[in-house]
Amino acid sequence: MDLRIMGLDSPLFSTLQHMMDVTEHDSDKSFNAPTRTYVRDAKAMAATPADVKEHPNSYVFIIDMPGLKSGDIKVQVEDDNVLLISGERKRDEEKEGAKYVRMERRVGKFMRKFVLPENANTNAISAICQDGVLTVTVEKMPPPEPKKPKTIEVKIA
Repeated sequence: MDLRIMGLDSPLFSTLQHMMDVTEHDSDKSFNAPTRTYVRDAKAMAATPADVKEHPNSYVFIIDMPGLKSGDIKVQVEDDNVLLISGERKRDEEKEGAKYVRMERRVGKFMRKFVLPENANTNAISAICQDGVLTVTVEKMPPPEPKKPKTIEVKIA
């Protein structure tokens, strides 16, 4: 379906059109087209909002995770400086005689990646999920101590 016919010429709609064309024509692979994995990961990242706070001694990442158990959430560090938070929210099983009339809550995979600053201590990370809110705390490394001037003893020859 060509969105330009309906008078929707904006860059946003042309990008959406391109994405729809890519998923419809998987056999027509081109070098510039995003892969299915890339599109899936981009959707998962866009649908996972997060707050990031910096405290004097730590960085705190806060993400809403309503209805998820700890086994549904993964917190990892990649490449020594990338914090990866991912998981999957599954649809509730339909019981006999009951069916969804409307589904507005998002289901499926979610993911967020954060490049950590140089002073982040990746060996001191904690994650707590309480009341549907995941809080990941990354401690900061102490600042390096300033170098003191080195005193050299002067010998008399």
